[in-house]
Amino acid sequence: MPLFETVIDLAAGADVIRRRRYGVIETAAGRLTAVRFRPFPKWANLLDVFWFGRWQHQSRRAGSDRCRLYFNQPRRFSNFLAVSYMVSGRGTRLETVYAALAALDEIARIKRTDALLADLINSRVSPRLLARQGWQPHKPSRWHRHYIKRFYGEYPPPRAS
Repeated sequence: MPLFETVIDLAAGADVIRRRRYGVIETAAGRLTAVRFRPFPKWANLLDVFWFGRWQHQSRRAGSDRCRLYFNQPRRFSNFLAVSYMVSGRGTRLETVYAALAALDEIARIKRTDALLADLINSRVSPRLLARQGWQPHKPSRWHRHYIKRFYGEYPPPRAS
């Protein structure tokens, strides 16, 4: 198995998607451009979020409509996908973020995942926006905003692109 693989068509790359655990969904201009699989997970830390993420967000051109969403399938909990990190620029439209989330839903369907999990640090992502996408608060905590999107065999229909 190669260390890095790229899938452009999710339906055609279903075998690769089922086999690989760690990846990056890349979207631009409201469309999926690629899913790049990696041999190791992405772990976000506060340095990534508050320094590198902010720098990357501010340094991208205002017209740059791109988004990258990192996800992991933990070995210990293989029926879940964890959203570990999302990077976008100032010019990223909501439609491009929705395309990344729709691709994540489709990957969850292909892998027969029970739920998606995320720990949000960015306070600009509102609970209302998350609720519209099917995310619910999970495991209340004073310092973290944990969210879950449950499937348990019932997946949203694929997004028309």
